[in-house]
Formats: sequence, structure tokens, C-alpha cells
Amino acid sequence: MYTLTYESVATETLKSFEMEELLEKARENNMRDDITGCLIYYKGGFVQLLEGDKEKIEALYAKIEIDPRHKNVTIFSEDEISKRTFPNWGMAYYPINENNTNQYEYEQFKRNLILLSDLVEPTNITSKQFWKKIKTMIAEPPM
Repeated sequence: MYTLTYESVATETLKSFEMEELLEKARENNMRDDITGCLIYYKGGFVQLLEGDKEKIEALYAKIEIDPRHKNVTIFSEDEISKRTFPNWGMAYYPINENNTNQYEYEQFKRNLILLSDLVEPTNITSKQFWKKIKTMIAEPPM
């Protein structure tokens, strides 16, 4: 089995319904291909961890790289793995609506992500790098 995690920047802010459509399709495809993972979208940035069969992950990543909804797609860690970090998550997604969010909700979002990172036991260096990137991302001051 194989895992990779990448980051990218949205080319424009995604509306909630657009993100839901993207996730619905991703979950269907991931279930079919036995891919699990986690996607975080925060302040125009994506960080995603994918895990499953190496050929299927590489094929999916090739599609992700050319998706016009984001740019600067960069892998920052990849590994061969024996155990999944997100075995039951077809594609976990943690949303926040930037247009309707006050400072309290941003802080709650950050606390929830930190709690989630503490509850999920990283099983490899890539999942550790994923959570490290998430913590760095949410530590940045608001724009």
C-alpha cells in the first residue's frame, strides 16, 4: 500500500455546494478504488492525504494535478505503508465557510482540527507530515 500527501492553492474560493459536489464524486470514486484519506480546505489552501494501491493513488494524483480548481499542487511526503491512517474514511473533509465565519468559529475550527490530529494515530511519516502541515496552516494569522 502507498500514501501521499500534497498541498495546493484554490484558484478561486469554492462555495459550499461546489465543495459538496466535489466530495460526493470523490467519495464514490474512492470507495470504488479502495482509496481512503483526509482533505482539509482552509483559507484557500488544500492539504490532502491519500492512501491505497500505489497505481490508483498515482492515477488519482495525476488528475488532481491538472484540476483547474487549484494550482501549485505539490507533494510534500509519500511512503509505502502497511497500515492506513484513515481506514474507514472514504474522504474525510473538514469545512469552514470563510464568508460566514466569525473569529470565534475560526478558533473553534482550529481547536477541532488539533483535537482530531491528537485522536488520529499517525501510522507513518507521511501522516505525521500531513498533521504537521495542518497545524502550521492553522497557526498562521487571519488574512
